[in-house]
Amino acid sequence: MEKQKLLLTAEADDRELPPLYDCCDVEECGWKVNETVLSEEELISRLAGKDIFVTSYDKVTRRVIENSNLKLLVCTRATPVNVDMDAARERNIPVVYTPGRNSDATAEFAVGLLLSAARNIPFAYEAIRSRAVVTDDAQRPGELKKDVTWGKVKGIRPYSHFKGVQLKNKTVGVVGYGSIGRKVARILSGFGMYVQVFDPYVPRIDIEAPGFSKVDFETLVTRSDFITCHTKVTDATRGMFNLEAFRKMKPTAFFINNSRGAIVVEADLIQALRSREIAGAALDVFEYEPLYAGHPFVSGELDNVIATPHISGAALDAITNHTQMFVDEILHFIHGEPLIYLAK
Repeated sequence: MEKQKLLLTAEADDRELPPLYDCCDVEECGWKVNETVLSEEELISRLAGKDIFVTSYDKVTRRVIENSNLKLLVCTRATPVNVDMDAARERNIPVVYTPGRNSDATAEFAVGLLLSAARNIPFAYEAIRSRAVVTDDAQRPGELKKDVTWGKVKGIRPYSHFKGVQLKNKTVGVVGYGSIGRKVARILSGFGMYVQVFDPYVPRIDIEAPGFSKVDFETLVTRSDFITCHTKVTDATRGMFNLEAFRKMKPTAFFINNSRGAIVVEADLIQALRSREIAGAALDVFEYEPLYAGHPFVSGELDNVIATPHISGAALDAITNHTQMFVDEILHFIHGEPLIYLAK
């Protein structure tokens, strides 16, 4: 069998690629080699004579597609947002993608954010890193103490100052019950939390079980001790968390979001945090990214927000997962077998 000619610009786990080399002549460049996104002109040039293209971040425009003779297009993302799907359909080019490649990583990160907010972990670490709660002694003291909490250090008693809340017997509201939301709910139920879910597109029978209930948005907002978001941006979800929603939350509640920044009216969240209408927030996604130095989440104005730079899905395992997925799909394609992750 003649080998397929393949252009690989996607990040990949090299340990999973040998089966690909057996059936394809592979050219590697772009992000795979030096973390650069290829321009439209570069893509057109590189794709000349290629049968298969595997990408993560390159913009596969109509012009790129129409100036190629591709037989298969692979996008190693949860949705092929960087591919002109209409152009691919018109030329009968199947597009496969890698849904769920980082669902576990993203779910685990959401739980990490929630725990960090509940127990003030980043703030406690920052107090140590900045030496706000350590002595100025250059050497360790001579007397060794055992099994005691820290006393007052520079006017702060860490045991009291950073006291948080446990998760057991608290209620978590999960917004969006897809792949990630379900995993988050399952993990948090293991902490002994009660789970209530808002997702109009999932039937009650798929949610309700001991400790799990399907609720409307009003109930979720008013009764949850923690709210964690795992929903797509649609007309219905855009800006769903606004000042009205935050004012209905318990003043002791925490808001967690590592789905999409657009589901939040960020100015309203900032106001709710400033006025302590909610206890705090832990966020991995924002209205504009990257954040800028004068932003209230960065400037130091707010002491009740935790922010990370959109890294929820950034796990090495996700790269291994999507490599296994696209290698298997390419082998299916070459052998004339059904494609599992075919984009519609």
